[in-house]
Amino acid sequence: MAKKIGITETILRDAHQSLIATRMPIEDMLPILDKLDKVGYHSLECWGGATFDACLRFLNEDPWERLRTLRKNCPNTKLQMLFRGQNMLGYRHYADDVLEYFVQRSVANGIDIIRIFDALNDIKNLNVAIKAAKKEGAHAQVAISYTTGPIFTHEYYIDYAKRIEETGADSICVKDMAALLTPYETYDLVKAIKSVVKIPVQLHTHYTSGLASMCELKAVEAGADLLDTAMSPMALGTSHTPTESMVAAFKGTEYDTGLDLVLLNEIREYFMTLRAKYIKSGLLDPSMLATNTKALIYQVPGGMLSNLLSQLKQAGKADKLEEVLQEVPRVRKDSGYPPLVTPTSQIVGTQAVYNIITGERYKMCTNEFKDLVAGKYGSTPLPIDDEFAKKIIGDTPRVTCRPADLLQPELESLRKECAQWTEQEEDVLSYAQFPKVATDFFKKRAEKKYGIDGKHADAENMVHPV
Repeated sequence: MAKKIGITETILRDAHQSLIATRMPIEDMLPILDKLDKVGYHSLECWGGATFDACLRFLNEDPWERLRTLRKNCPNTKLQMLFRGQNMLGYRHYADDVLEYFVQRSVANGIDIIRIFDALNDIKNLNVAIKAAKKEGAHAQVAISYTTGPIFTHEYYIDYAKRIEETGADSICVKDMAALLTPYETYDLVKAIKSVVKIPVQLHTHYTSGLASMCELKAVEAGADLLDTAMSPMALGTSHTPTESMVAAFKGTEYDTGLDLVLLNEIREYFMTLRAKYIKSGLLDPSMLATNTKALIYQVPGGMLSNLLSQLKQAGKADKLEEVLQEVPRVRKDSGYPPLVTPTSQIVGTQAVYNIITGERYKMCTNEFKDLVAGKYGSTPLPIDDEFAKKIIGDTPRVTCRPADLLQPELESLRKECAQWTEQEEDVLSYAQFPKVATDFFKKRAEKKYGIDGKHADAENMVHPV
């Protein structure tokens, strides 16, 4: 029986997050949204991840207004976002009342599918987000953070997939953020997961190691239902498999996507002009499009690799990169084998840099690394050795419950903190995740709107406490 493969298009989120640090503004998206909406994609991944931070911090855009604009211009296609479980889109755990309100406002403003993941694959950190998505009528997709290491066997992933299905999730995504999958491993893993769950399975992988197209082909042969791809001008390298190529690969087979290559090529022409603009401005470094098999050797995501080099350059120690790359797996082992994805990739990577440039392992530890060891991010895949934990955090008690259980409701206090600046009810959620960045954005917005310094704005005109 023919099985149509669904395509999630990442050009509006992860493709440009991977290649140009999420700097594609809404004005560059607007001219092509009508055509993207006509393609018939399973979904357009267009929000969440780093888009929220980048909108406020770099693009002077309200992320909520961006979402409403996307919804208005794409009435026929499901809109999808990436959501870091209890971390939401920020870098700490948030109280349940804030998380539930964020999900409610995301769906109210146009999101249909929420892809929820936890950096440690700790299901305790996902349950509230899944329930909140279901309550709002959204599709709750749970992503498995794929990585390698002694504990990460097929049994580990099968067990996690079963537990995800039991939570009531609507689908599962195998999220290979570091491009560690190889084609035959993909086939065996997807086959194993499909054998134990009834819900759809999607594959998300990056092109960093040059294997993504082959991995997606084998995933489909193994029974995968959905794939993430990116329009070709913003594909390859640290991005994804080209959409047009995968559509062509399955055309006329039992897996035919049903998407129109002629329309996709019209869309390609538009993004080619954007790509040329980004290369000319220096925003897109062509080297980001190259294959880098170091990912397979060091299990370090492409974005993490550039971040490590940047940290070393700032310290005048760029020549130490190879030593740091060898230190990353050792730090990862010491800290319970966390998958390397935001925020654990930054935590493990920075600690590896400290270990090398100070000349003594764990002489200096970041607060985030201490929190990881203390269990404040959740349970690591393997337990952390007690002696090692004592060395890092002394006699500080370790968290064994769900970390968010230790948090008091915080929505009302956050509302009071940012009441001076709020113009829409969603502003409190921008503030909750990025207090300083959001406040700076609110001030600029007030100045633009009222022609005065936001601090002295007429309260009658601008303050709408929510």
